Amino acid sequence: MQPNRASVCVPSLTPEVSESTGQETIVVVDDDHAIRLSCQKILSKVGFRVETFENGARGLEGVAELRPALVIVDLKMPGLSGIEVIARVREICPQTIVMVITGYATIDTAVEAMKSGAYDFLPKPFSPEALRMIVNRGLERRNLLLLTERSEMEREMLKRRFVTFVSHQLQTPLVAVHQYLDVINQLDDAQQTAAKKREWIDRCLRRTEEMQAIIRDWLTLAKLEGGTLSRVKVKVDLERIVRDIFATYEQLAAAEEIALEARFPEGGCFVPGDHNCLNVLFDNLIVNAIKYNKRGGRVTVSAELADGEVAVSVADTGVGIPERCRPMLFREFYRIEREGCKKVSGTGLGLLISKRIVTEMGGTISLESEVDAGSTFRVRLPEWHEDAGEAAGRENGD
Repeated sequence: MQPNRASVCVPSLTPEVSESTGQETIVVVDDDHAIRLSCQKILSKVGFRVETFENGARGLEGVAELRPALVIVDLKMPGLSGIEVIARVREICPQTIVMVITGYATIDTAVEAMKSGAYDFLPKPFSPEALRMIVNRGLERRNLLLLTERSEMEREMLKRRFVTFVSHQLQTPLVAVHQYLDVINQLDDAQQTAAKKREWIDRCLRRTEEMQAIIRDWLTLAKLEGGTLSRVKVKVDLERIVRDIFATYEQLAAAEEIALEARFPEGGCFVPGDHNCLNVLFDNLIVNAIKYNKRGGRVTVSAELADGEVAVSVADTGVGIPERCRPMLFREFYRIEREGCKKVSGTGLGLLISKRIVTEMGGTISLESEVDAGSTFRVRLPEWHEDAGEAAGRENGD
């Protein structure tokens, strides 16, 4: 004889389904027909799909088939006990939240249920409001767990992709350096081979610089992930940072006859942040503006103060960025390759790092670009004020 369900007898596993079309499925496992019917009516009225089972064995079959968001289970049932059901649900569907209801509520039973994997506890008899409240609390917990799990999965996928990418990127210059050194080792000490040796040594140095850039970007991203790069907030002079970067790349720009120009207001532009962090940000933007420019072009960095913010624009007269590429520009490892354009070395991480830094500092970064006319990156950051400095000092334990 088929066991009774909440309202009808059926010859299969198909559970009693409420008329609700809600997105979340809730399974109720209780040997008391009145409790099953009551839970179904209360929860279906607020949009949940409710499935009921009259014993632990049938309830576990339902959980395995339905993969519900939440299970409500009675502790005292014939056959499988509620404690056993809780443990089995955790094995079958770890993402399902389990809530306990029982007429034998004691501290000991509550503790035992929680140890088995239950999230919350509701003694009988209970009001509709109490049931809805505990269910909503359980679903909020589930959503947080799913969000955390998704974030962890995305982070793990990024790490794997990153390790694969960096390993490949490091292997290429290492192989080249090994080959160059092997050639040098086979050259004799004759006068005519001195120039050839210098050429191969220069190639080795360029390749090691590529490896250093990859490692530097890798470490910067790791610091951003850990929140350590932008944790320090002191008064930083953006004009000084930009002019120091100009000095670093003066020869690179001169080689392509590219003019470097900085325009800052007389009072200066100061923001709360970490000097190294901001240097990385503007170094990435400025070096890209030089590398992707045209011969005889110009790079202009200008700043203005408005509404408690510092707005810095890094503009070039270069090749521009096609519209189809712009949505992917701040993704990891993304590089733009256009036919007819010069090949530019890099890791494909600079703009991702720049965006992460700006976001960590509570700012924004945007882009305007026209193909064959140039690009302008606009960074908006909170302006320095003494109150911010005092708050940062307290945050850093000063």
